[in-house]
This record gives sequence, C-alpha cells and structure tokens, in this order.
Amino acid sequence: MDAEQVTMLREVLAATGWLDRTQEFGRALRVTSRTPGGLMLVGTPGDDPWHLAAHLDDESRLGGLPGLAPTLVRWAPPPDAPPHLKVGLERLEEARRGETLFVVAEEEAPVPLLERVDDARRTGAVILALEGGDEELRGLAHEALTVPASEPLVSFDGAQHLVSAAAGEDPAALRAERGRGLRGRLARLLETVSGPTLD
Repeated sequence: MDAEQVTMLREVLAATGWLDRTQEFGRALRVTSRTPGGLMLVGTPGDDPWHLAAHLDDESRLGGLPGLAPTLVRWAPPPDAPPHLKVGLERLEEARRGETLFVVAEEEAPVPLLERVDDARRTGAVILALEGGDEELRGLAHEALTVPASEPLVSFDGAQHLVSAAAGEDPAALRAERGRGLRGRLARLLETVSGPTLD
C-alpha cells in the first residue's frame, strides 16, 4: 500500500470513526517513542511485523523522528542475520522506563509473550498494542487499538498502515486537515477517483 492508497483509505474512513481511532493511536506511538532505539516492535511467534517495522522506519527517516525507528524483536532470529535482524526476545527483558513496547498481534498472544509484556510494564516501559481482540493483551496495554477479524471496513494490515502514517504526521497538519470538513474531503476523493474537473 503506497502513500496515495493510504490517503484514499483515510478519505473513505473519515466519517466512520476508524480514522480518529488510528490517528489517536498513532499520536500515542509518536509521543511515547522519542528515545532513539527505545521503540521495540514485537509480534507473535508466527508473525514478525516486518511490514510495519519498515513503514515506521520510513516515517522516522522522512519526518526526522529518530524515536520512531523501531527495533524489531524476533522470536527466533537466525544467528547469521545482520545485527538489526537478530534481536531476540531477551531485548524485552531489558525494557525500562522511557522505552515503548509495541505489540502487534492479530491473533491471540501466547502466554510467554504476555509474561514478557507484563514484566516490561512493571519496569516502566509504555505498552502499546495493536490486536485483533485479545482481552489479556489489551488489559496489559496503556493504549490499545482493536481490529476484530469481523471488521468490514479496516483489515489488520490496513490498520497498521494507518497507524504508521498517523505516527509520522505533524499534529498541526492533522488539525488543518480536519478543519476542511467532510465536503472538502469528499471533493478530493472524487477528484482522485475520477480526475480533475475541466472548466
């Protein structure tokens, strides 16, 4: 999904509440992730959030926000992987105050992950969760965004794109966008879909 597709998705979702929820979560991610190297991103054993890590890294680089560049924490990194791809679960044991642990779990988080998240929270790390309906994970998180599998408007993948885009956005630009109202957003969406009108 490229930037134009994310923009179109946001236009369509503006009146549904999803845009506000993903922007609020993205702001929480931006605010808590100010320390370079302090954002840890972890998924479930069968699903490392590679795609989200790449988008957050892009937002960090393009927006001059070094705290948004995540450390991808993997369940079983191969020993011959490059340094940035062989960070294992032991990194979660080193979590401390001033750091953020962002858990991405479309399916239920396994008990070993929940235990590490609980430990990280106890040591002062901020816990954020993008989850598909896991009440235990949601209960451990300071901020959570739930995307149920039955949600017809936003897929779990789509929510990740919206959150990463919102985390990289300037809050002043978001306020200006909101000030244009529904009519302006619909006009831009129609122009995007059908092309500009000729006078």
